[in-house]
Amino acid sequence: MLVKSCVLVLRSFGTIRYNQLALPSSHGVSIFVGRSIHTMPPIANEKLGSSGKKPFTVFVEGNIGSGKTTFLDHFQKFDDVCLLTEPVEKWRNCGGVNLLDLMYKEAHRWAMPFQTYVTLTMLDMHTFKTDKSVKLMERSLFSARNCFVESMLASGSLHRGMYNVLQEWYEFITCNIHIQADLIVYLQTSPEVVYERMKQRARSEESCVPLEYLKELHELHENWLIHGTSHRPAPVLVLNADLDLNTIGTEYKRSETSILKPILIENTNHHAILTSPSKRAKTDY
Repeated sequence: MLVKSCVLVLRSFGTIRYNQLALPSSHGVSIFVGRSIHTMPPIANEKLGSSGKKPFTVFVEGNIGSGKTTFLDHFQKFDDVCLLTEPVEKWRNCGGVNLLDLMYKEAHRWAMPFQTYVTLTMLDMHTFKTDKSVKLMERSLFSARNCFVESMLASGSLHRGMYNVLQEWYEFITCNIHIQADLIVYLQTSPEVVYERMKQRARSEESCVPLEYLKELHELHENWLIHGTSHRPAPVLVLNADLDLNTIGTEYKRSETSILKPILIENTNHHAILTSPSKRAKTDY
Protein backbone atom coordinates (compact mmCIF):
# COMPACT_ATOMS: atom_id res chain seq x y z
CA MET A 1 0.00 0.00 0.00
CA LEU A 2 1.41 3.41 -1.03
CA VAL A 3 1.76 5.90 1.81
CA LYS A 4 3.07 9.47 1.88
CA SER A 5 5.27 8.93 4.89
CA CYS A 6 6.21 5.45 5.94
CA VAL A 7 8.20 4.06 8.85
CA LEU A 8 9.23 0.46 8.27
CA VAL A 9 11.13 -1.42 10.97
CA LEU A 10 13.05 -4.49 9.85
CA ARG A 11 14.98 -6.77 12.16
CA SER A 12 18.74 -6.30 11.62
CA PHE A 13 18.13 -3.43 9.20
CA GLY A 14 17.08 -0.57 11.49
CA THR A 15 14.41 1.97 10.51
CA ILE A 16 13.74 3.34 7.01
CA ARG A 17 11.88 6.65 6.71
CA TYR A 18 10.57 9.25 4.25
CA ASN A 19 8.48 8.71 1.12
CA GLN A 20 8.75 5.00 0.48
CA LEU A 21 6.80 2.02 -0.80
CA ALA A 22 7.30 -1.41 0.76
CA LEU A 23 6.22 -4.49 -1.16
CA PRO A 24 6.88 -8.20 -0.59
CA SER A 25 9.04 -10.11 -3.05
CA SER A 26 10.01 -13.75 -3.35
CA HIS A 27 13.38 -12.95 -1.80
CA GLY A 28 12.27 -10.62 0.97
CA VAL A 29 10.96 -7.03 1.00
CA SER A 30 11.53 -4.50 -1.79
CA ILE A 31 11.86 -0.90 -0.60
CA PHE A 32 11.22 1.77 -3.25
CA VAL A 33 12.97 5.06 -2.46
CA GLY A 34 12.51 7.56 -5.27
CA ARG A 35 13.47 5.58 -8.36
CA SER A 36 15.77 3.20 -6.53
CA ILE A 37 14.72 -0.33 -5.60
CA HIS A 38 16.33 -2.16 -2.68
CA THR A 39 15.43 -5.80 -2.08
CA MET A 40 15.99 -7.11 1.43
CA PRO A 41 15.98 -10.71 2.67
CA PRO A 42 13.11 -12.18 4.77
CA ILE A 43 12.27 -10.11 7.83
CA ALA A 44 13.38 -12.82 10.26
CA ASN A 45 15.61 -15.88 10.30
CA GLU A 46 12.78 -17.82 11.96
CA LYS A 47 9.28 -17.79 10.53
CA LEU A 48 6.63 -16.10 12.62
CA GLY A 49 4.75 -18.71 14.64
CA SER A 50 7.19 -21.55 13.97
CA SER A 51 8.16 -22.10 17.61
CA GLY A 52 6.17 -24.05 20.18
CA LYS A 53 3.99 -27.15 19.99
CA LYS A 54 1.64 -27.31 16.99
CA PRO A 55 -1.63 -29.22 16.59
CA PHE A 56 -1.89 -31.85 13.87
CA THR A 57 -3.39 -29.62 11.18
CA VAL A 58 -5.74 -30.91 8.48
CA PHE A 59 -7.03 -28.93 5.49
CA VAL A 60 -10.41 -30.09 4.16
CA GLU A 61 -10.43 -29.27 0.45
CA GLY A 62 -12.91 -29.72 -2.37
CA ASN A 63 -15.18 -28.05 -4.88
CA ILE A 64 -18.13 -25.84 -3.98
CA GLY A 65 -20.81 -28.10 -2.51
CA SER A 66 -18.48 -31.06 -1.88
CA GLY A 67 -19.59 -31.39 1.76
CA LYS A 68 -16.71 -29.74 3.61
CA THR A 69 -18.88 -28.30 6.39
CA THR A 70 -20.66 -31.64 6.79
CA PHE A 71 -17.29 -33.34 7.09
CA LEU A 72 -16.20 -30.94 9.86
CA ASP A 73 -19.52 -31.46 11.64
CA HIS A 74 -18.78 -35.19 11.77
CA PHE A 75 -15.74 -34.51 13.97
CA GLN A 76 -17.58 -32.40 16.54
CA LYS A 77 -17.86 -35.51 18.73
CA PHE A 78 -14.11 -35.46 19.37
CA ASP A 79 -13.24 -33.19 22.27
CA ASP A 80 -9.60 -32.78 21.26
CA VAL A 81 -10.35 -31.47 17.75
CA CYS A 82 -10.52 -27.76 16.88
CA LEU A 83 -12.90 -27.08 13.97
CA LEU A 84 -12.48 -23.95 11.84
CA THR A 85 -15.09 -23.41 9.13
CA GLU A 86 -14.52 -21.26 6.07
CA PRO A 87 -15.12 -17.60 7.08
CA VAL A 88 -17.95 -17.12 4.59
CA GLU A 89 -19.90 -14.83 6.94
CA LYS A 90 -16.96 -12.43 7.05
CA TRP A 91 -16.88 -12.39 3.24
CA ARG A 92 -20.61 -11.64 3.25
CA ASN A 93 -20.24 -8.82 5.74
CA CYS A 94 -17.03 -6.84 5.49
CA GLY A 95 -18.07 -3.67 7.27
CA GLY A 96 -21.57 -4.10 5.89
CA VAL A 97 -20.44 -4.98 2.35
CA ASN A 98 -21.11 -8.43 0.85
CA LEU A 99 -17.83 -9.02 -0.98
CA LEU A 100 -18.81 -12.57 -1.94
CA ASP A 101 -21.92 -11.36 -3.75
CA LEU A 102 -20.05 -8.54 -5.47
CA MET A 103 -17.32 -10.94 -6.60
CA TYR A 104 -19.85 -13.25 -8.27
CA LYS A 105 -21.80 -10.40 -9.89
CA GLU A 106 -18.88 -8.17 -11.00
CA ALA A 107 -15.85 -10.43 -10.91
CA HIS A 108 -13.69 -8.19 -13.11
CA ARG A 109 -14.08 -5.41 -10.54
CA TRP A 110 -14.23 -7.28 -7.24
CA ALA A 111 -12.05 -10.39 -7.73
CA MET A 112 -8.93 -8.62 -6.44
CA PRO A 113 -10.36 -7.06 -3.25
CA PHE A 114 -12.28 -10.26 -2.54
CA GLN A 115 -9.18 -12.48 -2.83
CA THR A 116 -7.20 -9.99 -0.76
CA TYR A 117 -9.76 -10.34 2.02
CA VAL A 118 -9.82 -14.12 1.60
CA THR A 119 -6.04 -14.12 2.11
CA LEU A 120 -6.38 -12.09 5.30
CA THR A 121 -9.21 -14.16 6.79
CA MET A 122 -7.61 -17.50 5.86
CA LEU A 123 -4.29 -16.41 7.33
CA ASP A 124 -6.18 -15.61 10.53
CA MET A 125 -7.40 -19.22 10.57
CA HIS A 126 -3.95 -20.62 9.84
CA THR A 127 -2.42 -18.69 12.75
CA PHE A 128 -5.31 -19.38 15.16
CA LYS A 129 -3.88 -20.88 18.34
CA THR A 130 -5.46 -23.87 20.05
CA ASP A 131 -4.48 -26.25 22.83
CA LYS A 132 -6.27 -29.14 21.12
CA SER A 133 -4.31 -31.92 19.44
CA VAL A 134 -6.01 -31.72 16.03
CA LYS A 135 -6.98 -28.67 14.00
CA LEU A 136 -9.40 -29.16 11.09
CA MET A 137 -9.68 -26.25 8.65
CA GLU A 138 -12.21 -25.81 5.87
CA ARG A 139 -10.00 -24.92 2.90
CA SER A 140 -6.68 -23.07 3.09
CA LEU A 141 -4.50 -20.41 1.51
CA PHE A 142 -3.17 -23.14 -0.77
CA SER A 143 -6.53 -23.83 -2.42
CA ALA A 144 -7.19 -20.10 -2.69
CA ARG A 145 -3.91 -19.75 -4.56
CA ASN A 146 -3.86 -22.95 -6.63
CA CYS A 147 -7.55 -23.17 -7.54
CA PHE A 148 -9.64 -20.03 -7.15
CA VAL A 149 -7.07 -17.40 -8.09
CA GLU A 150 -5.94 -19.49 -11.06
CA SER A 151 -9.55 -19.77 -12.19
CA MET A 152 -9.99 -16.02 -11.97
CA LEU A 153 -6.88 -15.45 -14.05
CA ALA A 154 -7.97 -17.96 -16.70
CA SER A 155 -11.45 -16.42 -16.97
CA GLY A 156 -10.06 -12.91 -17.33
CA SER A 157 -11.78 -11.61 -14.19
CA LEU A 158 -8.37 -11.09 -12.59
CA HIS A 159 -5.90 -8.91 -14.47
CA ARG A 160 -2.37 -10.28 -14.80
CA GLY A 161 -1.08 -7.35 -12.73
CA MET A 162 -3.53 -8.12 -9.92
CA TYR A 163 -2.59 -11.80 -10.12
CA ASN A 164 1.10 -10.92 -9.80
CA VAL A 165 0.43 -8.82 -6.69
CA LEU A 166 -1.41 -11.73 -5.06
CA GLN A 167 1.46 -14.08 -5.94
CA GLU A 168 3.92 -11.70 -4.27
CA TRP A 169 1.81 -11.74 -1.11
CA TYR A 170 1.60 -15.53 -1.14
CA GLU A 171 5.38 -15.73 -1.49
CA PHE A 172 5.88 -13.24 1.34
CA ILE A 173 3.51 -15.15 3.64
CA THR A 174 5.05 -18.57 2.97
CA CYS A 175 8.55 -17.11 3.37
CA ASN A 176 7.90 -15.36 6.68
CA ILE A 177 4.93 -17.04 8.40
CA HIS A 178 4.77 -20.67 9.47
CA ILE A 179 1.74 -22.44 7.96
CA GLN A 180 1.27 -25.78 9.71
CA ALA A 181 0.12 -28.51 7.30
CA ASP A 182 0.07 -32.21 8.20
CA LEU A 183 -2.71 -33.69 6.07
CA ILE A 184 -5.05 -32.64 3.25
CA VAL A 185 -8.45 -34.31 3.01
CA TYR A 186 -9.71 -34.03 -0.56
CA LEU A 187 -13.48 -34.51 -0.86
CA GLN A 188 -13.47 -35.63 -4.47
CA THR A 189 -16.71 -35.05 -6.34
CA SER A 190 -18.05 -34.76 -9.87
CA PRO A 191 -19.10 -31.26 -11.00
CA GLU A 192 -22.63 -32.39 -11.81
CA VAL A 193 -23.24 -33.67 -8.26
CA VAL A 194 -22.02 -30.49 -6.56
CA TYR A 195 -23.99 -28.36 -9.02
CA GLU A 196 -27.23 -30.02 -7.87
CA ARG A 197 -26.22 -29.61 -4.22
CA MET A 198 -25.42 -25.95 -4.77
CA LYS A 199 -28.86 -25.36 -6.27
CA GLN A 200 -30.51 -27.17 -3.36
CA ARG A 201 -28.81 -25.14 -0.63
CA ALA A 202 -29.75 -21.97 -2.58
CA ARG A 203 -27.24 -19.42 -1.34
CA SER A 204 -28.24 -16.16 -2.97
CA GLU A 205 -24.64 -15.37 -3.97
CA GLU A 206 -24.32 -18.69 -5.83
CA SER A 207 -27.48 -18.32 -7.92
CA CYS A 208 -25.44 -17.14 -10.91
CA VAL A 209 -22.72 -19.82 -10.68
CA PRO A 210 -22.76 -21.97 -13.86
CA LEU A 211 -21.87 -25.64 -14.16
CA GLU A 212 -18.87 -24.73 -16.33
CA TYR A 213 -17.31 -22.85 -13.40
CA LEU A 214 -17.63 -25.93 -11.18
CA LYS A 215 -16.04 -28.06 -13.94
CA GLU A 216 -13.11 -25.65 -14.09
CA LEU A 217 -12.66 -25.71 -10.31
CA HIS A 218 -12.83 -29.51 -10.39
CA GLU A 219 -10.00 -29.70 -12.89
CA LEU A 220 -7.88 -27.29 -10.85
CA HIS A 221 -8.42 -29.34 -7.68
CA GLU A 222 -7.57 -32.54 -9.56
CA ASN A 223 -4.43 -31.04 -11.06
CA TRP A 224 -3.26 -29.80 -7.67
CA LEU A 225 -4.23 -32.63 -5.31
CA ILE A 226 -4.17 -35.69 -7.57
CA HIS A 227 -1.67 -34.91 -10.33
CA GLY A 228 0.56 -32.64 -8.23
CA THR A 229 0.97 -29.84 -10.78
CA SER A 230 1.23 -27.38 -7.87
CA HIS A 231 2.92 -27.76 -4.49
CA ARG A 232 1.10 -30.03 -2.04
CA PRO A 233 2.17 -29.03 1.48
CA ALA A 234 1.08 -32.33 3.06
CA PRO A 235 -0.07 -35.89 2.22
CA VAL A 236 -3.47 -36.12 0.55
CA LEU A 237 -6.32 -38.35 1.74
CA VAL A 238 -8.93 -38.76 -1.03
CA LEU A 239 -12.53 -39.49 -0.05
CA ASN A 240 -15.51 -40.32 -2.23
CA ALA A 241 -17.71 -37.27 -1.62
CA ASP A 242 -20.16 -38.08 -4.44
CA LEU A 243 -22.08 -40.22 -1.95
CA ASP A 244 -25.40 -38.87 -0.76
CA LEU A 245 -24.88 -36.42 2.10
CA ASN A 246 -27.25 -38.46 4.25
CA THR A 247 -25.15 -41.63 3.94
CA ILE A 248 -21.63 -40.26 3.50
CA GLY A 249 -21.09 -40.62 7.26
CA THR A 250 -19.93 -44.18 6.65
CA GLU A 251 -17.11 -42.86 4.45
CA TYR A 252 -16.19 -40.32 7.12
CA LYS A 253 -16.24 -43.07 9.77
CA ARG A 254 -13.73 -45.17 7.83
CA SER A 255 -11.48 -42.13 7.61
CA GLU A 256 -11.33 -41.33 11.33
CA THR A 257 -8.31 -43.50 12.01
CA SER A 258 -6.35 -42.04 9.12
CA ILE A 259 -7.08 -38.51 10.28
CA LEU A 260 -6.61 -38.94 14.03
CA LYS A 261 -3.83 -41.54 14.17
CA PRO A 262 -1.13 -39.22 12.71
CA ILE A 263 -1.24 -37.24 15.97
CA LEU A 264 1.10 -39.91 17.34
CA ILE A 265 3.38 -39.95 14.32
CA GLU A 266 6.26 -37.50 14.37
CA ASN A 267 7.42 -37.93 10.80
CA THR A 268 5.04 -38.01 7.83
CA ASN A 269 5.70 -38.33 4.12
CA HIS A 270 4.66 -34.95 2.74
CA HIS A 271 4.22 -36.17 -0.80
CA ALA A 272 2.33 -39.45 -0.44
CA ILE A 273 -1.29 -39.78 -1.48
CA LEU A 274 -3.57 -41.98 0.62
CA THR A 275 -7.03 -43.07 -0.48
CA SER A 276 -10.13 -44.47 1.11
CA PRO A 277 -11.04 -47.98 -0.11
CA SER A 278 -13.74 -46.63 -2.43
CA LYS A 279 -11.31 -44.28 -4.21
CA ARG A 280 -8.20 -46.43 -4.66
CA ALA A 281 -8.99 -47.32 -8.24
CA LYS A 282 -9.12 -43.66 -9.19
CA THR A 283 -5.88 -42.52 -7.53
CA ASP A 284 -3.37 -41.16 -10.02
CA TYR A 285 0.14 -40.33 -8.87
